[in-house]
Amino acid sequence: MVRHVVCSVDELPPGGRHIVEVAGRSIGVFNVGGRYYALRNRCPHHGAPLCRGKLTGLVTGPEPYQYHIEREGEILRCPWHGWEFDVTTGRSVFNPHRVGVKRYDVTLEPASPPPSPGAHQAGEHDDPSIETYAVSIEQRLIVVHVEP
Repeated sequence: MVRHVVCSVDELPPGGRHIVEVAGRSIGVFNVGGRYYALRNRCPHHGAPLCRGKLTGLVTGPEPYQYHIEREGEILRCPWHGWEFDVTTGRSVFNPHRVGVKRYDVTLEPASPPPSPGAHQAGEHDDPSIETYAVSIEQRLIVVHVEP
């Protein structure tokens, strides 16, 4: 399994996306209401850069001229021909049992903070007149996992 750090959580706000190259594949990573999803950036119809398409909602309606938009921000529309895919599953809207795009696992992981410049290490500068304080950086990273 190839592990690829996409960005920090702060760099991908709700409704946002990042497109990254992982193991020779173009992958779109999406933040949908604080949940993260990753899809192959290739429409199965004609190979369009799917993840560059518009994020929208699912249009439903009980009868003609009456419609509702549900699941706002969860439907990805192909920029070339308008095919729509559910970002949360990768399945197509029009034929979910037969057409879809590859999904990838996404996890949130704590970032390992780099050592601070000039950080005091145990046994180093044991001068009691110098006060030192422990410092930590709390940050989470968005990571995509791809099978090679």
